[in-house]
Amino acid sequence: LNILLYCGCAQDSLLIIEPIWSTLFTRESVTLICDMREGEDTDWYYTFWKDGQVFIQYSTHKNYTLQPLATGHSGEYQCFGLLKSSTSFRKESNKVSLTVSDKDVILESAASTLYEGESVTLRCRHRTQTEEKNATFYKDGSLIEMDTNHQSPIISTNTAEMTTELLSDGSSYMCKFDEDEESEPIKLKVEPHRPKAELRADRRDIPAGGSVTLTCSVKTSSSGWKYFWYRGEKTSEPLTAQDADLLSDGQIRVSQGGLYWCRGGRGDPVYYTEYSDAISINKIIPNRAIVTLQPNWPQSFSGETFTVRCEIEGGGYTKWTYEWTPAKFNIPPTYSEYRISRATESHSGDYRCKGRRDSYSSTEWSDVITVTVLSRRPKAELRADRRDIPAGGSVTLTCSVNPSSSGWKYFWYRGEKTSEPLPTHDAVFLSDGQIRVSQGGLYQCRGGRGDPVYYTEYSDAVVTNRAVVTLQPNWPEIYYGETITLRCEIMDGGDTEWEYEWTTSSSDRLPKHSDQVISATVYSGGNYWCKGKHKKELYSTEWSDPITLTLSAHRPKAELRADRRDIPAGGSVTLTCSVKPSSSGWKYFWYRGEKTSEPLTTQDAVFLSDGQIRVSQGGLYWCRGGRGDPVYYTEYSHSITINTIIPNRAIVTLQPNWPQIFSGETFTVRCEIEGGGDTKWTYEWTPAKLNTPPTYSEYRISRATESHSGDYRCKGRRDSYSSTEWSDVITVTVSDKPQPVLTVSPSWLSPADSVTLNCSVKDPSAGWRFYWYKAVPKLADNSYSDELLPGNSSGTEQDSYIVHGQTHTAGYVCRAGRGAPVYYTQYSEPKFVWSGDFHSSASLTVSPDRVQHFLSDSVSLNCEGNSTEWRVRRFTEDGYPSYCSYWGTMTGSTCSIGRYRQSAAVYWCESGSGEFSNAVNITKQNKDIILVSPVRPVTEGDSVSLSCKLGTEKLVSDVFFYRNGELIQNDTRRELNISAVSKSDEGFYKCQHSGKTSPQSWMSVKAVSRPESSSFPVPLIVGLVCGTVLILLLLLLYRCRQSKDSCFIRPIQSDSTNRGSATNHVVNQNEAERNEYSTPLDDADESQDVTYSLIELKNIGKKGKQHEPEESSVYSDVKMGTADDNLMYAQICHNKGKAKKNKGKSTPAAADEPVYSEVKAGTALG
Repeated sequence: LNILLYCGCAQDSLLIIEPIWSTLFTRESVTLICDMREGEDTDWYYTFWKDGQVFIQYSTHKNYTLQPLATGHSGEYQCFGLLKSSTSFRKESNKVSLTVSDKDVILESAASTLYEGESVTLRCRHRTQTEEKNATFYKDGSLIEMDTNHQSPIISTNTAEMTTELLSDGSSYMCKFDEDEESEPIKLKVEPHRPKAELRADRRDIPAGGSVTLTCSVKTSSSGWKYFWYRGEKTSEPLTAQDADLLSDGQIRVSQGGLYWCRGGRGDPVYYTEYSDAISINKIIPNRAIVTLQPNWPQSFSGETFTVRCEIEGGGYTKWTYEWTPAKFNIPPTYSEYRISRATESHSGDYRCKGRRDSYSSTEWSDVITVTVLSRRPKAELRADRRDIPAGGSVTLTCSVNPSSSGWKYFWYRGEKTSEPLPTHDAVFLSDGQIRVSQGGLYQCRGGRGDPVYYTEYSDAVVTNRAVVTLQPNWPEIYYGETITLRCEIMDGGDTEWEYEWTTSSSDRLPKHSDQVISATVYSGGNYWCKGKHKKELYSTEWSDPITLTLSAHRPKAELRADRRDIPAGGSVTLTCSVKPSSSGWKYFWYRGEKTSEPLTTQDAVFLSDGQIRVSQGGLYWCRGGRGDPVYYTEYSHSITINTIIPNRAIVTLQPNWPQIFSGETFTVRCEIEGGGDTKWTYEWTPAKLNTPPTYSEYRISRATESHSGDYRCKGRRDSYSSTEWSDVITVTVSDKPQPVLTVSPSWLSPADSVTLNCSVKDPSAGWRFYWYKAVPKLADNSYSDELLPGNSSGTEQDSYIVHGQTHTAGYVCRAGRGAPVYYTQYSEPKFVWSGDFHSSASLTVSPDRVQHFLSDSVSLNCEGNSTEWRVRRFTEDGYPSYCSYWGTMTGSTCSIGRYRQSAAVYWCESGSGEFSNAVNITKQNKDIILVSPVRPVTEGDSVSLSCKLGTEKLVSDVFFYRNGELIQNDTRRELNISAVSKSDEGFYKCQHSGKTSPQSWMSVKAVSRPESSSFPVPLIVGLVCGTVLILLLLLLYRCRQSKDSCFIRPIQSDSTNRGSATNHVVNQNEAERNEYSTPLDDADESQDVTYSLIELKNIGKKGKQHEPEESSVYSDVKMGTADDNLMYAQICHNKGKAKKNKGKSTPAAADEPVYSEVKAGTALG
């Protein structure tokens, strides 16, 4: 059973199907049409739903065709429209049911809403029938008898129709052809009520020469309607084309005013809808309506009267009727004028009108006049330009109505507001709303307008007399417990009598009286007000402006200052007393000794001003302030001690008097009083930490720290109030324990060289003695132990030390000490002197045995000697010493320098037994060509070969060789061969091949000492010379003893030393300490310098006696020239002194004592 359901409610839009039948065969087609009933079709997006699910979304076409149909297309369809310009606006259509059948026979009805009493057409169709057959229709199972004289059911070979009247809802219908199968029964949904037409007009007024469009529709999901139009009575004949322009079925255009109706009809016989509601169409006539308001005030107040009038321009003698908004004026009969008496807020609104000549012709609506009626009577507002009338002056009063409105006149009153308004002789009337008065009093005003006069409320009163509170005395700050006096003054009060009223915001209670002046003791701050009440006219002033009392909770304290604390001889000190925070009215009281004593008088001090005195007597001084009656006192000030200076002078001394003290040292500061006599002094110091009682004249600081740095001064005190001046300041600076810097010269040893050590302390200070040590390797912790060099257990006064006979590589350390007990500096960093000579106890060999190496080469350093433990150390160009483990690999006694590690350094071995090996220069460089030269010095007379090597080849030929920058070989040989090396062959060598030049390397030549042959008997000559020299020395010593400071000069022959070999190095460790580096050529030049040596010879005296160095010394000023001079000049001076006996102790030989050398640069003697 197919049930067709139609929604009979009005829809926003309409869904229609074509064909209009509700049941169709499979494989047929149907088109869904979604009609929005407004705007253009292109203004919308269309969405189609089936059985509550979207199947077509946001289509721009309102038609959608389903083909070919299948049973699955059966269902309930609906559509929605979304406005493109605002997708939030959506319209919803009615719902239409569609049935798709796969049977051969179907029964169809129109897909539209059906109504009771309407005739409906049922159509029976056969899918495949080709010859005409009889069709029969059934209702509720009963055959429907048809009048074959009036209708034939057969309209084609496969289709038959019948029309029947619907009497009720719920009947079931079916059909069939002869003996064929029956159709599925259908049940029609019938609406019980007749539908009603809806009439709409695009506007209700027909403008001059214009028209109005009327639209009639049936608001259901039904179709097939035609529309009928009526004017006047709805029972009249429908309008024809002569009465209106028929635009389309359902729309006409009319140009005549009147009452219009419409209805729809369909079917045969015609089935009519109910009549629509009537619409009155009005025709506009050209006359213009105008609304006027009298009086024309934009704002009215409750109780006032106003009139609204409607005037028709060019109305002539026409008998007009009037139409108004608001609609409450339209109760017949209507009038052209309405007078509103005693207006209320309900009369507020927009007023307009129009004139009507008959029921369907009128003027346009007039423009709107807006009337606002405020619910409350307005109140006048009175203002005065000032509240005080000066002598001979006046005050200007201004009256206004708030909220602002027009039409007001103003009335003025003095005293009671019920009195008569002020006449012109009591005030100067400047304008309507403003007067000027010169008499004090209570003033009011009010406004009035209209006839009869409508008055505002009276204004608040304005009193031209003003109360003012004053404080006597006028102190800006009051203190807890003080007594104050307040006075209330009435400005322009005249000689009249006033009563006074007081109030305060503080917690203090005021006296209950109406006096003009009050006194009160205050215990809290706050504001105070007063006002006056006229005894006769019985009006009051306003409350005065408040006077604010700032009350300090605590009693103030006096502050005492002195321009200085010491009274010079015959002088004085000025004392100043004040109260903080600053305030006025204070007098000051001064005290010496106990503050409870009587205040000082003019006999005790010179009173310079209130708050300042001058005193010439030492002592303890105080002060305090006081004011008011009774006197209110401040707290006493802090005391100030005034000291009288006595003429004795204090002096601070420092022992030892060194300009700089170091952390851990001991020093003493002492305070001495010149001419102190037998006086028992006490002492005062700065810094103040020395003043902890009892104080002393001397302080010994043991183990000084940086906190002891500062300025030290003192003074002596004879009693509590007399003392010396402060002494001059001694500044003590305590620095961190210093570390001296050791330098050695030369860095590389040559035969017969002596080594000069120099120890310097940063920021030199007095009193140092210097201690010299040999650095002994300690392999266990990568460090050195320090072994004191012979003969300097007590240190040396000089900061230099000469080591003779050093032939092998060695390390040295120094430190300084001073004071008793001795205070030592830190040890210096170790410094080294290097030798290229082998010795059996420790030696270093290089593999490959050459100075220069390619960056890609692997280089091995092998240590040999009488030890099983070794370490290798190097010193680089940047002055940084390091062990093999940092830049290579130490395996047993061999250190391997890894590939691709660029370096230029001095290398040497250190053994577990404390030995140093020979040192070598090795360079690894990123070069394409190197010079092959020996690492060790070449012995004079030996042969040597130098060659050139490329990184990609072995030894090459056609090589140029250079010594000290000069070309010495340029043939086809690949080597430079020197058969017997001499000292002249020493120097810098480099090679060149195919435009590539190697770095240069120093080749050192070691001299060989040979015995010299002579025909003269050498022992005899040596004996004669030594004997002669000995006799001369004895004579000179005797002469020097006879004459103090007598001297002699003798030449001393020195060995010729070749300095070149001593400079065979690439790194100078002394200069590296200052981040400066030298080359071997620079050191070679140093051999030209002249050296002066100050030599102290100890223990020279008679046998069995020992002399103190300071009592028996020989000082030798040795001046050395260049190697060419070969002479050393010695100036020897002998100081006299007492000899002390040596009881049973042996005297060491002078040659065993160390030599201390102060090295100075100068020029050679001529």
